[in-house]
Amino acid sequence: MIRVLTRLLLGSALALANAPAAMAQEAATLHGESTGPTIDRRIFSQFAEHLGYGIYGGIWVGTDSKIPNIKGYRKDVVEALRALHVPLVRWPGGCFADEYHWRDGIGPRAKRPVKINTHWGGVTEPNTFGTHEFMDFAELIGAEAYISGNVGSSPAGEMEEWVQYITAPEGTLAQERARNGRKAPWKLPYFGIGNELWGCGGNMKADYAADVTRRYATFVKPAFGTKIQKIASGANGPDAHWTEVMMREAGKLIDGIGLHYYTLPGDWKAKGSATDFNETDYARTMAKTWKMEELLTKHAAVMDKYDPAKRVNLAVDEWGIWTDVEPGTNPGFLYQQNSLRDALLAGVNINLFIRHADRVRMTNIAQMVNVLQAMILTRDAQMVLTPTYHVFDMYRPFQDATSLPLDLPKIWYGRDEWVVPALHGAAARGKDGAVHVALVNVDPDKAQHLEIALSGVQASAVSGRVLTAARVQDVNDFADGVRVKPVAFNGAALRDGKLVVDLPAKALVVLELR
Repeated sequence: MIRVLTRLLLGSALALANAPAAMAQEAATLHGESTGPTIDRRIFSQFAEHLGYGIYGGIWVGTDSKIPNIKGYRKDVVEALRALHVPLVRWPGGCFADEYHWRDGIGPRAKRPVKINTHWGGVTEPNTFGTHEFMDFAELIGAEAYISGNVGSSPAGEMEEWVQYITAPEGTLAQERARNGRKAPWKLPYFGIGNELWGCGGNMKADYAADVTRRYATFVKPAFGTKIQKIASGANGPDAHWTEVMMREAGKLIDGIGLHYYTLPGDWKAKGSATDFNETDYARTMAKTWKMEELLTKHAAVMDKYDPAKRVNLAVDEWGIWTDVEPGTNPGFLYQQNSLRDALLAGVNINLFIRHADRVRMTNIAQMVNVLQAMILTRDAQMVLTPTYHVFDMYRPFQDATSLPLDLPKIWYGRDEWVVPALHGAAARGKDGAVHVALVNVDPDKAQHLEIALSGVQASAVSGRVLTAARVQDVNDFADGVRVKPVAFNGAALRDGKLVVDLPAKALVVLELR
């Protein structure tokens, strides 16, 4: 399907290339008078699984660690995530969720059972990071909690008791929670009804999974007067049949349905290097991430049949680039580097989520620390912020802002058979009245000159930041330091009712108009 798409795009690109010069570039307009849906801040959420060094060593080091910590949580990581204004964190998985029994992770840490993480590396799982540690961590960084329940290997009653343990203001489970150190109930606004029920969550067929979802959702009962959004296990990429069955059979009992899609530079057998790639590899990767537009459109159309009011959230609760692990690391730990390419890929996806903000109200990049497309990498006492971290930081003004239509010229980038739109953008009006514009140029060689007409936007000043580097392969690491970070951008101006931007090659620019 991706190759068919790229061939169609290539035909369009060639047609544009052969058009008269005066027609080669369409007008660009920012429509301030036509507001779109609110961009839910949870579109910028995170995912933390018991996988590799994502939890242990990444978030949790324990109170007796020499690494500076706040009650066992890495101080540097906590401060970095606070600065990012992370809206929500999904935990404990992922595939780990459907083999996780919550009682293993409560009570005195020294007495918790040590088990084997059968999904990720076959290493021991000490259960020292459990319900209390996660819920306190979410509060510590100012994020909401999204817990994925165990549908694959636990009875519905176990999940029901877990919800009560977390949220009940009184009763036996509340008393047990208090004995374990937390008297007041926590807020639990989101609960996942299993994870990837079509795969590691039970290898279920769609009809069976929908029946199971109906049953388990019935027993997710929050404390009186509170509300939990119930998120069903959604489709694997393009499987619209799964979404159809889940919406038809369980749609009235859920508040959201997941969608998982990873950008693979290669395939599942040979995903490709995170840093050693050529321009054809780069173009292929961008073409594959652009498939997200097709998936969002397809699944939203299915959901519209059963939920025209768009009550049910299309939660893309796993997304990002998945490459081969770094040489010499445990293949089950999914530790990969993070380059400028990945930052641009993140910007493209975020712009697509904003485009579909009427239906997409939560996404969770995989993952938060040391796993896949991480925000943060740690090594012992060292920490580095990845290029992707900086993307999320630059998009912070878009959280809960009102989206504005942004028309950009159709300019194409391609290499060999892989052709994609070179320009991607999003615009929004913040609660403070400022207008924010995000522009991504995926072309690694060609800068773009844009003159964006401002319709219904009054502004007298523009400022912004740019994220780019010498090469799309550039990374931030422990040995060579920081090569990819945002700096002030002076390539934008307001002139004759237009926003004039000289957008560098391979760059993300976020502007503020006041």
